Amino acid sequence: MSATTSDADGSAPPASGAWRPGDPPGRRRFARLFTDAPLPLELRGSLGPLDVAYETWGEPDATRSNGVLVCHALTGDSHAAGPEQPGHPSPGWWDGLIGPGRALDTRRFWVVCANVLGGCQGTTGPASLAEDGRPWGSRWPRTTVRDQAAVEVALSDALGVDRWALVVGGSMGGMRVLEWAVGWPERVRAAAPIGCGAASSAEQIALQTVQMEAITGDPRWRGGDYHDAAPGEGPHHGLGVARRLAQVTYRSEAELAERFGRAPQTGEDPLADGRYAVQSYLDHHADKLARRFDAGTYVALTQAMNDHDVGRGRGGVEAALAGVAAPTLVVGIDSDRLYPLHQQRELAEAIPDAELAVLTSIHGHDGFLIDTDQLGDLLRPVLAAGAEP
Repeated sequence: MSATTSDADGSAPPASGAWRPGDPPGRRRFARLFTDAPLPLELRGSLGPLDVAYETWGEPDATRSNGVLVCHALTGDSHAAGPEQPGHPSPGWWDGLIGPGRALDTRRFWVVCANVLGGCQGTTGPASLAEDGRPWGSRWPRTTVRDQAAVEVALSDALGVDRWALVVGGSMGGMRVLEWAVGWPERVRAAAPIGCGAASSAEQIALQTVQMEAITGDPRWRGGDYHDAAPGEGPHHGLGVARRLAQVTYRSEAELAERFGRAPQTGEDPLADGRYAVQSYLDHHADKLARRFDAGTYVALTQAMNDHDVGRGRGGVEAALAGVAAPTLVVGIDSDRLYPLHQQRELAEAIPDAELAVLTSIHGHDGFLIDTDQLGDLLRPVLAAGAEP
């Protein structure tokens, strides 16, 4: 199935898979932030007011000191736990980690996850309407991971949280964890960045640039102003190519070999214009993303990941990480070829009170989303440290 073709039910994907006001809200709650003064952006300009979609699980204690902030990755959103339902086309992406008796035990902790700045699932981003009533589209400013964290800080203020027991997240979410720990150390009792580095490497920038070029080179991109296009007329081909490449980097060579090898897709002959099973797998992920995500958001957030550098304006990476005050668990994945283990080792060596934990997984970078039982066991000690008064 190609990202540019109709689904099995004959429907074409919408121009944008973004959530829009009037769609079922699901479990989302909404906060309107920066109403008195806009958010100054790290690089240039400002934004505000901003709408932020978030979800919570469990209950806050009397002092709101039992909060855990979960930071999602590139194509994640606020729906970290819970079933598929109207407003949420997929089950929670960390469902195995959040809930009664799980590592993020909602009988003890109040868990909060917000859709990131620039996102497309309820938080202001390229698909959102600007003050003039038109989608931001090509007018969306360049925002950084540090800007994303600043919005989460403002949400924390709105929720009455002075200090989080734990700030945790993987990939782009791990980058925000680092920004929290460096930029707002007094508000973090414990930190757990997963599957990320202190700054994006040349290879990561290169891989992610190819993905952005695939989208912006799609004729239906229209410079970023495609949101009023008819179903099937959005930049789905470019978004699909980007997703296919990303999906390969998210998984390991060993897993792809074990799952697919050179097997043909069922009922198809690859030597007669059919597909190999692994090609069908990539087509599926491309089509699925086109129906729940926005191409402009993909470009904006990927650019933010390319720009990630926790040492920028802080005297360099080592100086910045030396200021982290919270006990920190740095989690790396042994088969991760996108954010290789040496990057997490370097983080753990540079942060004063840090420990490196290795997640053993065949699944590559996506191991933090799949091997949640093992990850939960790794997180329990740092959760206990953050829960201490």
